[in-house]
Order: sequence, then C-alpha cells, then structure tokens
Amino acid sequence: MIDWMPFWLSLKLAAMTTAVLFVICLPLAYWLVYGRGSWISFVEVLVSLPLVLPPSVIGFYLLLAFNPSHGFGAWLDRHFDIRLAFSFGGLVLGSIIYSLPFMANALKSGFASLAPGLKEASYSLGKSPARTLFKVLLPNMKSSVLTGMVLTFAHTLGEFGVILMIGGNIPGKTRLASIAIYEEVEMMNYHDANRYALILLVASFLLLLGVYRINHRFFRFARP
Repeated sequence: MIDWMPFWLSLKLAAMTTAVLFVICLPLAYWLVYGRGSWISFVEVLVSLPLVLPPSVIGFYLLLAFNPSHGFGAWLDRHFDIRLAFSFGGLVLGSIIYSLPFMANALKSGFASLAPGLKEASYSLGKSPARTLFKVLLPNMKSSVLTGMVLTFAHTLGEFGVILMIGGNIPGKTRLASIAIYEEVEMMNYHDANRYALILLVASFLLLLGVYRINHRFFRFARP
C-alpha cells in the first residue's frame, strides 16, 4: 500500500520553494539584467553554481552550516532556538539554494527578451518603478515566469541528493517521495519503489506538458 505522506511533503516543499524563490529572484533577475557594476558577473556565477555542483557537495556544506554545534547552526540554535539539520525548515532552505538557478535564469531571460525601450517608455508616462515592473514588464514575460515556476516546482519535487544529506529519512517530517523510492529499493521492494517512481514520473511529465502547451498557445496568440 502506498504511503501518500511523502508525496504531500514533496508537494508542500515544492510549493514553498517556488513561492519563496519567485519573491527572491524577481528583484535579483531585474538587477542582473538592468543593473550595472563589476559585481554582476560574480553574482551570476553564484546563481548558476548549483547547476554544475554535485548535489552531494551542496548537501554536505549545508549540513555543516546547519550543524547546531558550531557556526551558523549554533548561532540559530542559541539566539532563535532553530535547528535546521534534519528538519523540514532545513529542507526548504536547502531547496531554495539548490533550485535558485531554475527560477533566476528563467526570469532573467524574460527580462532580457523585453524590448529595450519598454521600461523607459513606462517611466516617461509617469509610472513608478514598482508599477512599471508589475503592470508593464511582468505581463509581457508571462511565459518566462510560468517556465521558471514550473521548472522550479518540478526540480524540487524530484530532488534527492541534497534532501537526503540535510534531511535524512524521518517519516512524516523529511521522508519525501524521492527518499521513499530510495528506501524501497534498499529493502529490495521494487514493486512499491516502482509505484512511487511512476507517480513522480507522471507528475513531472504532466507539469512539463502543461507549460509547453501554454507557452505554445501564448506564442501563437502573440504573433502579429
């Protein structure tokens, strides 16, 4: 019998990670495209670094950072009574770091694809920077926003390495769907592992199918 709790936790983690990353990456992507300064290239490297680093490397350093015995983890424990290692909160923070490039790069591409004079034209009509962002720029990059949100959600939904390193396998707390598959395989229970994997496969396929269909429809209607 399938335990649906790992899927609920995976969906909860993916939704929270996607929402937080959209809030973080919107101003970040805006600055990377429209900002000036020597720091931009350095920040772009940091943003894209999780794409090339093995998940075990990121998970290992996050586990060290979350350790309540020293450093950042000890500071959180001492001042706020927060322990991130082997907790759902730690999974959220780890997923935000690991999935950052999927949201940031999508939004960055969206801003970069806009007409160069669109922002200045909005300013010339007396619109504030915030109103320009939400009323002019974002409506013209809906496809990039949707792509970033779906890719971030799907990537977080299937993440394994970072999750295992910093969350372990605590039922009802950090045992996500990907961890459940690993556990079933370890016990040589391939039947249940296949059912967990098939559900994740179908969910990921439907998510990507949905975003591609919406994007194709958007571009079809956007053509003159």
